[in-house]
Amino acid sequence: MKPSHWAKLAVIAERLRGRSQAPRSTGMTMVIDTGLGLNATADVLDTAGDYIDLWKLSFGTSVFVRPDVLKRKLDLITARNILACPGGTLFEAAIVQHHCRDYMSLAADLGFTAVEISDGTIDLPAFRRRRVIACAINAGLAPITEVGKKDPRSQPPLEELAAAAVQDLEWGARWVIVEGRESGRSVGIYDGDGQIACGALDTFERIVGHHINKLIWEAPLKDQQTALIDRFGVNVGLGNIAPEQVLALEALRLGLRFETLKPIADALAQSGKWVPGQIEVPLVKAVVRAEP
Repeated sequence: MKPSHWAKLAVIAERLRGRSQAPRSTGMTMVIDTGLGLNATADVLDTAGDYIDLWKLSFGTSVFVRPDVLKRKLDLITARNILACPGGTLFEAAIVQHHCRDYMSLAADLGFTAVEISDGTIDLPAFRRRRVIACAINAGLAPITEVGKKDPRSQPPLEELAAAAVQDLEWGARWVIVEGRESGRSVGIYDGDGQIACGALDTFERIVGHHINKLIWEAPLKDQQTALIDRFGVNVGLGNIAPEQVLALEALRLGLRFETLKPIADALAQSGKWVPGQIEVPLVKAVVRAEP
């Protein structure tokens, strides 16, 4: 990622130094694409491509895109070294009727570079989950698994989800997505109001341990993103981000929105490093020309 033209400002430079750089292994941003066309995809990549790590063509939307258009779209995405994957629901629809090799082979042939392996709707025994991860690796695809159920009435205990995430990573998953759906409510770590349930992050951190930076939390709502950044820092993995919100999320990560700037400003004021009534020193001093 190229240095920002604002990097001469100390507040920007300091935060940028702490942000992982592409290609990232932590601090992933996963966008959820529900049907962008080629021009819209190119526009997003031009403005925000440096801050996107995983591009998910959600649900089964790629089924309805003409093959030539899909290839051109995936070429645009992968040319930026961004992983592209079809949604987990498409995987689940396929796996109940086909061998995993059929699905992985077709995904690779179409131009995807990753797959999402989930059981949000179906039940997939652990031994099959392990085999599917291996199947993806054998097809040359990055296996990205997801833990959690989509039905708000059938939510597994958080301890079970965290343990499954650790198991997936040990079996070869590159990252693990924590289910949050597109609503961010009543699933995974979220209650019915979209708030992070009490103790949910403590549970995950206790069980997942040092693997915590390999999680991608689906967090479609700004308050959720803020809470996760506050807890895990600028390099927390976040998913289900609308393409047009990628730069807004990056600003949130780096303390350039109210929710994350206010704690920084308050801390600087309390430490005496910023005195509101003090005149600032200019970044560039005026040059005084000598008289001839």
